[in-house]
Order: sequence, then C-alpha cells, then structure tokens
Amino acid sequence: MNLSTRKIVIAGLLGAIAIFLGVTRLGFIPVPNVSGNATIEHIPAILAGVLEGPVVGVIVGFIFGLFSFLQASIPLFADPLVSIVPRLFIGVTAWLAYRVVAPHNKKLALAIAAIVGTLTNTVLVLGMAVIRNYLPPQAIPPIIPQAIAEVVIAVILVTAIGAAAQRMLHETGSSRRRRNSLTGGPTTPSGGTAHQQQTTGSDRRP
Repeated sequence: MNLSTRKIVIAGLLGAIAIFLGVTRLGFIPVPNVSGNATIEHIPAILAGVLEGPVVGVIVGFIFGLFSFLQASIPLFADPLVSIVPRLFIGVTAWLAYRVVAPHNKKLALAIAAIVGTLTNTVLVLGMAVIRNYLPPQAIPPIIPQAIAEVVIAVILVTAIGAAAQRMLHETGSSRRRRNSLTGGPTTPSGGTAHQQQTTGSDRRP
C-alpha cells in the first residue's frame, strides 16, 4: 500500500474533523430512540472515499468508529463490532458509488455517494446490533425517520463540501503543472527541474 503525501494529509485532515465533531458533540444530534443520537460524523469518511479512494476512506472511517467506541455511553457502541467494524465500509461503498456515477454526472455522483455511505453506516451498525443481540428487530422501525434525516443532511453537506474540495484540489494541481511548465518540467527528488539537471549534465560532458 503506497499512500501519497496528499492522501496522508487529507486522511489526517478529515480524521481530525471527525474527532472534532465528536469531541464538541457537533457531530451528534440527540434523538428520542434507542440509538440516542443521530450523526453527521460519518460525513468525513464519505468525503475521504470520494476524494482520495477506499484506503483513505477506511482510515477516516476507523477514526470515526474508534472515537464512537471510546466515547460510548450505551452498551450498543461499547462493542467494537458495532461501533468500529461497520464504519470501515463507509468510505469504500461511497467511493464505489461515486466511481460508477461520476463519468456521467459528478454532482449526482456526490449525492449518490452520500446516500450510499450513510445507508452503509446505518444498515451495518443496526444489523450488527441485532446480530449481537443489543437490539430486537422490532426496535428498528422507530429509527427509520432518523436514518432518512441523516441521508438528507449527508446529501446536502457532501454535495456542497465535495464539489468545493474537488475544485480546490483541481486548481492546486493545475497551478503546480503551470509552475512546472514555466520552470522547464517537473521537479526531481534531488531538487531543480529535470530540464535544469539535463542541461547541467550536458555542460559537464567534455
């Protein structure tokens, strides 16, 4: 597995946002059902998958799940099979959904990724909670309105933030390419441009 500097930076940034949402409780919305909270803390994992692929999505999803586990106030989330494992798949499924739809419509792809990533979180967490006997199946229907609200919020935020982030990353890449072209080519590990090193090398030959 080879992570570029950009992927590491974005994973760290989105992971930090997930932690911030948890620490400040801004990522949790209290609701009167067995889950205790609706959440938007999964959104950084969705963005990670969309912007940088499944590996970064898994890393940010793990950070989300780990924080949920460490801050668990009910037995449901004190089990890492409920609080951590399902969150590993949020960025992966969001990335797959985005990759399928993006060639046709990038804005729609962001919305679909938000829906798929949010439902991945909801379905896998609740499914694992039922399998692990923390919830009876009849406890699921009252949570459906909360799940719908989470999907709607995710679509709005992922579409807006994702589009802005993609523009920023594209402009950054374009600016770097323009600088390289003006200086004669891409920089090399030893410093300077490839054109400059080639010229220097030719000057040294007798």
